[in-house]
Amino acid sequence: MTADLPMNDAEELNEDDLDTAAPVRPRDRAVARNARSPRRRKPPAVPKEDLDEADTSRERLQKVLAAAGLASRRHCEEYILDGRVTIDGKVITALGIKVDLETQKVCVDGERIKLEKRQYFLVNKPTGVISTNADPNGRPRVIDLLPPWKGRLFTVGRLDEGSEGLLLVTNDGDLAHRLAHPKFQVERVYRALVAGVPTDDVLNQLRQGLYFTEGKFRVRDVRRIKSSLKSTILELVLTEGQNREIRRMLARVGHKVMKLKRISFGPLRLGELVTGAYRPLTTVELKLLQQFATTDPARRAPTKRPVTGRGGRPPAKNTKRPTRRSSRPTGGSKTIKRPRRGER
Repeated sequence: MTADLPMNDAEELNEDDLDTAAPVRPRDRAVARNARSPRRRKPPAVPKEDLDEADTSRERLQKVLAAAGLASRRHCEEYILDGRVTIDGKVITALGIKVDLETQKVCVDGERIKLEKRQYFLVNKPTGVISTNADPNGRPRVIDLLPPWKGRLFTVGRLDEGSEGLLLVTNDGDLAHRLAHPKFQVERVYRALVAGVPTDDVLNQLRQGLYFTEGKFRVRDVRRIKSSLKSTILELVLTEGQNREIRRMLARVGHKVMKLKRISFGPLRLGELVTGAYRPLTTVELKLLQQFATTDPARRAPTKRPVTGRGGRPPAKNTKRPTRRSSRPTGGSKTIKRPRRGER
């Protein structure tokens, strides 16, 4: 079943082949269910007077913290439950309380929260760089790739230290929550250079899922892009990211991952961005991302797969000039007879 793949017996595949254009194969895959996320501890009860849904002048505390760029909404909820948040000097440990930053003083670890200008950056993470903002070992972080004057930023989701590719960096905690949480079904597309040539049965195993300590891991879709005698380029689509999920799944079926690169995240594409570089999102990209985040996953249009050539360049466009039409009159128009020289 691998006859449709480009084979190269003379030379081995390398990391540059991760950007090989995918073969055109119109095949729809069934959408796989995601593994359940672990249960969190039950928050304490919130007084009814603090849950006045009719009061539109105030926002829920965890949403305000996320909007201020502190962290994702889920992490902000953990800050509240841990007693790190105060409102007008009073420690808050319950979720759902509504606040107004203009009239109330909200602090986290003693530092007052202020709304910041929203910033959105696309980063091409290199290997050896970690996604977390706090690292006691002093390893290089993704946020270190951006200038410090950009303010407090964090990554949306994570890539492990040995992986590279697209990461969204922002201070918009509300948007980050909608893009990172598994229930919102945001597609992540990866290219993996693996040892050996996975068979169709192996790819079906990945789609059906494999059981690990955390639960069942499975991919939404997987296909072969290019293959040689000893290695293969796979394209995998996931809707949630467990710790080293792709590496662990492929190791279970006997194919070690030698290189892993994320090339797409929702409507965002990595494109030609150099490894280790960053750029702000364009107005069009930001609008698409916000629309994507607020749309019901069941009603979203199918995400188009990234199509790239070698080296991450887009495929060459057809530069053939259109046939030039004559401007001379045709049909029943009269022909104008010019006088000969000497007859004028």
